[in-house]
Amino acid sequence: MIRPFQPVDTRTRVVLGFSFFVLFVALWSLATYGGFVSRTFLADPLTMLGDGWYLLSQRGFLGDIGITIWRVVGGFTIAAALAVPIGIAMGTYKPVEALLEPFVSFARYLPASAFVPLLILWAGIGETQKLLVIFIGSFFQITLMVAGAVGSTRQDLVEAAYTLGANDRGIVRRVLVPANAPDIAEILRLVLGWAWTYVIVAELIGASSGIGYMIINSQALMATGQIIFGIIVIGLIGLISDFLFKSINRWLFAWRLA
Repeated sequence: MIRPFQPVDTRTRVVLGFSFFVLFVALWSLATYGGFVSRTFLADPLTMLGDGWYLLSQRGFLGDIGITIWRVVGGFTIAAALAVPIGIAMGTYKPVEALLEPFVSFARYLPASAFVPLLILWAGIGETQKLLVIFIGSFFQITLMVAGAVGSTRQDLVEAAYTLGANDRGIVRRVLVPANAPDIAEILRLVLGWAWTYVIVAELIGASSGIGYMIINSQALMATGQIIFGIIVIGLIGLISDFLFKSINRWLFAWRLA
């Protein structure tokens, strides 16, 4: 019987997760092999695998995967390195929050894809433009989410620290940051997933390499197998990075997640 918040063991979790992938592939196979959808518009699973092997073995797709990963990691790291301290300052000091929150709240609703034409004019079509798209898409989200997490810190922890003789700097360093570190790590994990959306958008326009570049070229050839393979590769990389992030968070903050 399924009950709210009732945990499941690791084996059951793996079986259930894998089962849904099997069901998805089964429905996909039914749609293509059963003739419900033309293979011109949706390649079947075996054709997709064949096209994927062609890309990996003859088109140097591993290089495209590597450059896309580099762009995501680079742009996201820069955004996180700047956004986390600013978010902590906003959540801690109300004057800083009053100064920055209206603009950050405004900017986070601006789609990163809308900046692509401007960024091409400003930075060209090189790596700087790709990194800036990811930076814009990630920075404001991280800033506001970190500020919200820090701002909701339990006041009794802060008051206890003052009672024990902590100064303002100590409150931030010894109370606010440790108390919210697990939440900040979870925020970074979530926004990293969004960063993958931004990099593909950046690579669809004015790029000469990357997964998005391959996808847009395959669209022109109506090679739906290659398109689907590229999408699946993005999903697999994102899934792996998500599991790695979760594992690191559990290791670093076992006291919070236990």
